[in-house]
Amino acid sequence: MALETSAESPVPVRTVLQLVGGWIGRLGRVWVEGQIAECSKRGAAVFLTLRDPVAAVSVQVICTRQVFEAASPAPVTGARVVVFAKPEFNATRGSFALTGLEIRAVGVGELLARLDRLRRALAAEGLFDPQRKRALPFLPGVIGLICGRESAAERDVVRNAEHRWPAVKFRIEQTAVQGPYAAGDVIAALRRLDEDPDVDVIIIARGGGSVEDLLPFSDEDLIRAVAACRTPVVSAIGHEQDTPLLDYVADLRASTPTDAAKRVVPDVTEEFALVTQLRDRARRSVLGWLDRERAWLDAVRSRPALADPVREIERQAEQVDALARRARQSLDGSLARASDDIAHTRARLLALSPAATLRRGYAIVQRADSAVVRAVAQVSPGELLTVRFAEDQLAVRAVATGDGDHE
Repeated sequence: MALETSAESPVPVRTVLQLVGGWIGRLGRVWVEGQIAECSKRGAAVFLTLRDPVAAVSVQVICTRQVFEAASPAPVTGARVVVFAKPEFNATRGSFALTGLEIRAVGVGELLARLDRLRRALAAEGLFDPQRKRALPFLPGVIGLICGRESAAERDVVRNAEHRWPAVKFRIEQTAVQGPYAAGDVIAALRRLDEDPDVDVIIIARGGGSVEDLLPFSDEDLIRAVAACRTPVVSAIGHEQDTPLLDYVADLRASTPTDAAKRVVPDVTEEFALVTQLRDRARRSVLGWLDRERAWLDAVRSRPALADPVREIERQAEQVDALARRARQSLDGSLARASDDIAHTRARLLALSPAATLRRGYAIVQRADSAVVRAVAQVSPGELLTVRFAEDQLAVRAVATGDGDHE
């Protein structure tokens, strides 16, 4: 029921606090899960700060020493626990707290099961899709490194990277890598490095540890922050067998911090050897090509056409002269044969020509229609006839003789 108040009829503070305490009291006893951020013992009471495993919120839990010590294993800072508690509101101080009645440590099996459920949920969103992963630069100008304060992981990454490429540069962000504040510190450092335009790649490194120690690197907020980065991120958490969720979302997973340095920075010795090898291969290839071209030129120059060009021209000229002589001889022979044929034909024509007969004293009698008179009977008396001689012709008229013939 809402409390009816106004500026003219307000209620005192004690009434509001009593009502709040009553509303909270009606919640009953609940099981609460969280991570112990702080733990302090004061006399017979133990005060715990229980942090939410995902959101950046916390609540105070107050329990007796008997309840605290009854938990097995004993709760420590950074441990995940489940607390059976009663929400209570202290109206006198206006503070809220949980009164712990039972504390249970979250087992490794339960932690792994919850991480697996979170992994599947994030994978369903596509955060682990291989197509989202970006390629690392061949030689990063500046490497962002997130690691623990003065940690072995930092020394391994820096020492191995400088050994491989002495000119490599780092921007190091030292954060907490274990405990309730580790995930938040790593996210803040990640955002600072991602906003730096000089940083080409970011390495998140930590040494090995238990499942509980590596929980910050499976934090959902951290996973989403890495997925949102514009800079490629390399995960180098723990050892080969450790697989926090950060390994799935990172653009590259390194088995150890040392492996991360080897994967991110090229080895100057190996690269120099590779360059030398490629130069040797290029030189051999060019020299081989030059040798082949030189041999081809020598072979071409050794051919008769190029060795003695004038000799080839002379040979071709000789062939032309020979062909011309053969053509001339062939034409002369053809003309001679044709001349002989013409002479023979002319002789036959002369021999068979009527003019030759006429030259021997014969004449040809033709009628007016040029028909040749072959017998007297073909001529009528008084018919005009033409007598053809070898050189000229004569016109005559036929007359009848006494015996009936014509003359």
